[in-house]
Amino acid sequence: MSRSGVGLSNDCVPLFEKLKGRHLKFIVYKLSDDKKSIIKELTSDEVADLPEGEEAVYETFLGNLPEKDCRYAIYDFEYELAGGEGKRSKICFFTWSPDDAPVKAKMIYSSSKDGLRRALAGIHTEIQGTDLSEVAYETVLEKASRGR
Repeated sequence: MSRSGVGLSNDCVPLFEKLKGRHLKFIVYKLSDDKKSIIKELTSDEVADLPEGEEAVYETFLGNLPEKDCRYAIYDFEYELAGGEGKRSKICFFTWSPDDAPVKAKMIYSSSKDGLRRALAGIHTEIQGTDLSEVAYETVLEKASRGR
């Protein structure tokens, strides 16, 4: 349980384990309507006609983040190494808190993040986004690859 008293629904960790096993590309979590638990909102296997290619899938993922509300998300970010050295995959934890989100929502999401984050072992990179430039493909690529 987090500092805010918000708990996790029973499927949060099993879905993350499914993503780690490469059966999902992304998971979007939100607070339940009563603001007492973090629940799954969407997974990549629920998206109809998921496009081919890493950047296209990533853009689909971003399109599922609301413009005026907060979310948590996990994304299995794949990228090519420079010089043709192969592919790498890094699991990224996103805290999406857009500038136009209600202040109360931002406060609850901020104080509830640690409970979810600690329950999910194996995250490589954390991304905090308040606008699309902070979660753009190239920005996340830079953080996930650490400039390599």
